[in-house]
Amino acid sequence: MANPFAGEVEITLDGVAHIARLTLGALAELEADLGETSLMDLVERFEAGRFSGRDVLALVVAGLRGGGWRGRAGDLIAVEIGGGPVAAAQAAAALLARAFALPEAR
Repeated sequence: MANPFAGEVEITLDGVAHIARLTLGALAELEADLGETSLMDLVERFEAGRFSGRDVLALVVAGLRGGGWRGRAGDLIAVEIGGGPVAAAQAAAALLARAFALPEAR
């Protein structure tokens, strides 16, 4: 079970629950994968509802890798994500929110 106070989000892949979180390494990987100069640009896109499928996928992959999963984006092509694309977008938004929230705000 995910601990939101630790910035964790649960993501289900093919019926198996995984813990995702945006560690510093995962954030750096995310920044490189998206070609962002600032992760705040990504946060602003999510807040404004202007995120893309690529944004969601990159966040889910970075979060899963931060939680210990060893896969890559290509590994998710044929994977059933519990709740579908909407749940994936919600998990991505939660990962961002929890990564940048102050401990008392989580």
